[in-house]
Amino acid sequence: MEGKSLSVIVPDADEASSSVTKDSETLSELSHSTRKLGVILNEFKENKIMETSPIRKAVDSLETELQRAKALVASPLYSSSPNKRIEEITENLGRSIGLVLFASHDVSLTGKEKLETLRREMMSVAQFSAASSDSKSDFLDDVETEENEEDDEEEENVVGEIVEEEKVVSCSTVEDIVLYLKCGDDEQLKLALFALDTLIKDHKATNEWIDSEGIVPILFNRLTSAKPLNRLSIIQNLRSLVAQNDGIKSKMTEVEYLSALVKSLTREEEEQKEAVSLLSSLSDVSDVRRRIGRIQGCIVMLVAIFNGEDQTASQDAGRLLAALSSNTQNALHMAEAGYFKPLIKYLTEGSDMSKILMATAISRMELRDQTMASIGEDGAIPPLVKMFKEGKLESKLSSLSALQNLSTLKENTRRLINSGIVPSLLQLMFSVTSVLMTLREPASAILARIAKSDSMLVNHGIALQMFSLLNLSSPIIQHHLLEALNSIASHSTASKVRRKMKENGSIQLLLPFLDQTNPKTRTGAFNLIYTLSKELSDELTEQLGETHLIIIVNILSSSTSESEKATAAGILSNLPVNDKKATEILKKANLLPVLVSICSKQTTLSSHLFENIAGILIRFTITSDVKLQLYSAENKVIPVLIKLLSEGSIVSKSRAAISLAQLSRNSLNLRRAKMSRWLCVPPSVESFCEVHNGYCFVKSSFCLVKAGGVPLLIQVLKGNEREGDENVLDALSNLLQEEIWENGCGFIEKLGGIEAVIKVMELGSLKTKEKAVWILERVFRVEEYRVKYGESAQVVLIDVAQNGDLQLKPIVAKLLAQLELLQVQSSYF
Repeated sequence: MEGKSLSVIVPDADEASSSVTKDSETLSELSHSTRKLGVILNEFKENKIMETSPIRKAVDSLETELQRAKALVASPLYSSSPNKRIEEITENLGRSIGLVLFASHDVSLTGKEKLETLRREMMSVAQFSAASSDSKSDFLDDVETEENEEDDEEEENVVGEIVEEEKVVSCSTVEDIVLYLKCGDDEQLKLALFALDTLIKDHKATNEWIDSEGIVPILFNRLTSAKPLNRLSIIQNLRSLVAQNDGIKSKMTEVEYLSALVKSLTREEEEQKEAVSLLSSLSDVSDVRRRIGRIQGCIVMLVAIFNGEDQTASQDAGRLLAALSSNTQNALHMAEAGYFKPLIKYLTEGSDMSKILMATAISRMELRDQTMASIGEDGAIPPLVKMFKEGKLESKLSSLSALQNLSTLKENTRRLINSGIVPSLLQLMFSVTSVLMTLREPASAILARIAKSDSMLVNHGIALQMFSLLNLSSPIIQHHLLEALNSIASHSTASKVRRKMKENGSIQLLLPFLDQTNPKTRTGAFNLIYTLSKELSDELTEQLGETHLIIIVNILSSSTSESEKATAAGILSNLPVNDKKATEILKKANLLPVLVSICSKQTTLSSHLFENIAGILIRFTITSDVKLQLYSAENKVIPVLIKLLSEGSIVSKSRAAISLAQLSRNSLNLRRAKMSRWLCVPPSVESFCEVHNGYCFVKSSFCLVKAGGVPLLIQVLKGNEREGDENVLDALSNLLQEEIWENGCGFIEKLGGIEAVIKVMELGSLKTKEKAVWILERVFRVEEYRVKYGESAQVVLIDVAQNGDLQLKPIVAKLLAQLELLQVQSSYF
């Protein structure tokens, strides 16, 4: 069917309004409404969307009602009962406007709000009656008869088709509404929900009708199976019912109803928003609060919505969470979901039992850092500390366990220290009351965490107090105390504390723990010995004694823990390098073969263990003891040093460079001179060293060139880490001794080492710059190298001369003079 266009309909509206005389108040209202309808439809006129189905069908239906209005006004039957007829036609016009609004539900159109307002005005004129059904009144029959007589055959067919279409797509009776709500298909349900919305907005949905037809159960039943758009409409209708009649909430408290709404919390944003708003409205009913918290996933979703971006939904979720938090179990579920305010409120204001319940919950939670931070920021620590200080045994135990769980986060340890808990913890640790003994384990664990903060260093006596507790405690408490002591002693500003520990014989107190069977206690003591060994210098060998030195070597050899191996190696690397007694003990314990074995088995050598091994090897390669050097070379130390230089961390490389420098300092004296021609079996060509100008061997002359160490040393200089520069330059300088300096310069230059030395001159420390100048002075003795590298070196040298340290200026001046830029005695310096 082709309906009339808006260009035709709008004049119809004007004609209908102008044809009606103002014989009554009702007639006046109809005249006013139809005139407004003409204006509104004119606004719709230019919108192309209105020319498309299904909007067009709805507009055609509206046009039909306008035609009926015209027929009504022209009919002689009008004079017999004008009010009744006007009310009926007004109602039909209002319903037709509703169809237009429904058809354009998902379309943005100018004037829709005005059209809705006009519809309500018309419906208020026409009194709603159950008698208004598909069966037409006698009045409308008369009008249609007269109309049919006046209109031509084509117009009769059009009107008839429209009437039939309306019967399919509209709900003209409350019976139809209920039927479609109950068992209609998706489209019928959609229409019925719109019609119900209209009834509610027009205050036509009475309590009696809602109860008698079972509207609430019907809506909740359809909510579980309807499509998304219909689910949204269902919840909106339920909200409208609640908004108009607060008493209807009691009909929505069934568990299955609430479960259906909770399920909507997991769906699309608009449905979620409507559902949380409805649940929030229902939460003032005690049965709802009692039941909703038990529905699986409800609180988790509410917390997620509360933390979401939609402010309206967040506020509704917050109100609902606040209502549910009156139940302690709900508060616990909220905490598990990451919403802690109710829990903390119970900790602060709740009964003693509630406080214990909340503290116990915190102690049992598996907390991520972000969660612990939230609990601390929200204020949980002060009430927990208060529980520990003032509460009875159960309160003390639950609060300490909760604080133990929270103290793993650095920010929370600061809050604990600020709360003044440390003296109370220490007092508890010294308690001999049997009832309080059970509290010492969590207290010691908290002390271990707090000790990581610099604030613990304010009272130097704390460490000594902990030491005095070691032998009076269980293994678990000993482990925590040792961890705390190690943290305190490890602080960079704790030199006074370490000195106090040394003066009180701390090493002697710790050594017996190395024989402990409890691994945590042994490791804790071992770590603390390592920390304190850095301060003991020459006294360490005497403090440890031969027995315990051998025990430490055995740990390094047999432990399956790389961390424990690293600690053992660290202690041994802190022994004085020139302590011959310690060296002999370590040789006797076969330490070198152990170290070589460990390094040979590893593919990468970048960990703390290998840094400490590199530190130990320095003592076995000192230049003054050639015999010890030969012993080291025989035990394959040099390949290990080369591997550390190649694969280790910058610390390992730097320490390996020290050992290689110590070894290669004797290479010139240990080389073999060129053999006489009359010897029958001369050494191989491969053994001749172009730098030392003789025959060199790794094991006997510790030749840096033959060991392949020079390219690796230069590579360190080329890198971005500067910690190893000084030791590397020391090693390279051994190739520039007076007798062989020219050979050494050529070899270093061939490997790209001159540029690397100039780089150190630019970026290095004072000491490394001094060593770099020393090397460059020898390099620039060769005219070829002055020409090749002089220009790049000049830029750096002039900058150092102008802006560098005063100690460097004289030697830099000489080097610049060597490059013929300045006279040796230049007054510039």
